[in-house]
Amino acid sequence: MKKVITLVFLVTFGFVNAQEAFKGKGDIKVNVGANLQDGGSGIQGSVDFGLGENFSFGFVANYILGFDNFNGFYHGSTNPYRDAEPDFSDRFDAKARINANLSSVIGVKELDVYPGLSLGLHNFGAHVGGRYFFTDGFGVFTEIGFPIAKYGSNNDPFYHLNNQATFSLGASFNL
Repeated sequence: MKKVITLVFLVTFGFVNAQEAFKGKGDIKVNVGANLQDGGSGIQGSVDFGLGENFSFGFVANYILGFDNFNGFYHGSTNPYRDAEPDFSDRFDAKARINANLSSVIGVKELDVYPGLSLGLHNFGAHVGGRYFFTDGFGVFTEIGFPIAKYGSNNDPFYHLNNQATFSLGASFNL
């Protein structure tokens, strides 16, 4: 029962003392968290810089730490893969991005919902995310990203790692 009361207190305290999620021009947000996708999981870091009341640009990088090895033939190749692992270029992705920050539009200053577009090493894509700040400097975020146009050819078994829908969640910081 003590744990339930403590949890209710912390959640109530967090919502009562929540702070503004996006302040506009000059605002800087940093997100660090887990990146989950089919065939692998890893870490994601991003930074967003406010340019106006509802607009920001930034950068995001992902690195896949855990992945599924590949065994067998890929796309009719005559050479079999045996316990193949992705190399660094298959595991790493970096993107520049723009966001439409909608906290003032939806009328909830503690919650920043941000759809956007990104241009990266592996694809051109889109994302939708949300940040909720419990204090002036700390919050949580979640984000879903997906490719619109993929670069390169589908000629290796790890092509899909950075060319599919991804889900991220973690901590968000206000600088």
